[in-house]
Amino acid sequence: MTGYDEAFVYLDLVGTYAFATSGALAAKERGFDLFGLAAIAYIVACGGGILRDVCIGAIPPAGLSNWRYLVTALVAAAVAALTGPWLKRFAHPVLLFDALGLAFFAVSGAQKTLAYGHGAQLAVLLGMTTAVGGGVTRDVLLRRVPTIMQREIYASAALAGAVFEVVGRRLGWSGTWRPWVAIALCFGLRFVALRRSWNLPRFSADGSPPRRGVSP
Repeated sequence: MTGYDEAFVYLDLVGTYAFATSGALAAKERGFDLFGLAAIAYIVACGGGILRDVCIGAIPPAGLSNWRYLVTALVAAAVAALTGPWLKRFAHPVLLFDALGLAFFAVSGAQKTLAYGHGAQLAVLLGMTTAVGGGVTRDVLLRRVPTIMQREIYASAALAGAVFEVVGRRLGWSGTWRPWVAIALCFGLRFVALRRSWNLPRFSADGSPPRRGVSP
């Protein structure tokens, strides 16, 4: 695996499970059948990672060649299908699992890019791409406006997590705690932004200055 530590694979698998759950729950809300639910879960869970692997030259992509990714996605889909009513006790369960997947993929995507010998800039960009790819794919397949295209703090949270991981690695911070702090940073930003309705500034059609980034 060109130095890509096995522990990082487990980070990837946790992100896979979280994104697969968010995809399965969203598909279930739209009334998809069992096959459609499983397909959405797998595509959402592995889409960003496959794109990352193609970009860094990790061919064939792990999401296609490593059986653990498929099994993880299918298990997550099955659990979501069977425990949907219980999961609905959480406020907005799709958003919760999406935030978890975002955080884990931002960090694991940056880690794998660095492990394959690429620079810090590409590691940050592909960490963010890995993180947002699943959510974008889910929204497109379900014919929704992708979250990344709205005002919400989404890609910027993934960017913060990836930057922390890359900078911390360059500065020699301990790998024992560094990835977890990066994950907590990304998840925390996304979660707090959802709870407090924080948004990025947006421009109006008439070219007036951007509005404040916090919704009323």
